[in-house]
Amino acid sequence: MESNGILISTMNDLPGYEVVTVYGEVFGLVVRSRNMFSNIGASFRTIFGGEARGYTSLLSTTRLEAVDRLRSEAHALGANAVLAMRFDTGVFANVMNEVAAYGTAVIVRPIAPKSD
Repeated sequence: MESNGILISTMNDLPGYEVVTVYGEVFGLVVRSRNMFSNIGASFRTIFGGEARGYTSLLSTTRLEAVDRLRSEAHALGANAVLAMRFDTGVFANVMNEVAAYGTAVIVRPIAPKSD
């Protein structure tokens, strides 16, 4: 996935590219909470079953924002790619959700094709 000149990959390497500079770990972190009424609605889902769509939407949006923050941090370092990107999540006080996107900021360049 490439946006704002930063290529993000979950792979440890990037076929067709070589890593020329490694800047190190970068991350984007977002902590969010749902409003009280959403929390009550979600608690009913735990009793009766079913998808908690509000939370699904919240987590999806939060992941996208975490990746945007990761991309900004990599860009600030001068990187043009982030390799081995992963997500980590956690819950605080049973009301807030934390999402971290992290990876290794690098500069990559295309590998020149071999001429015969």
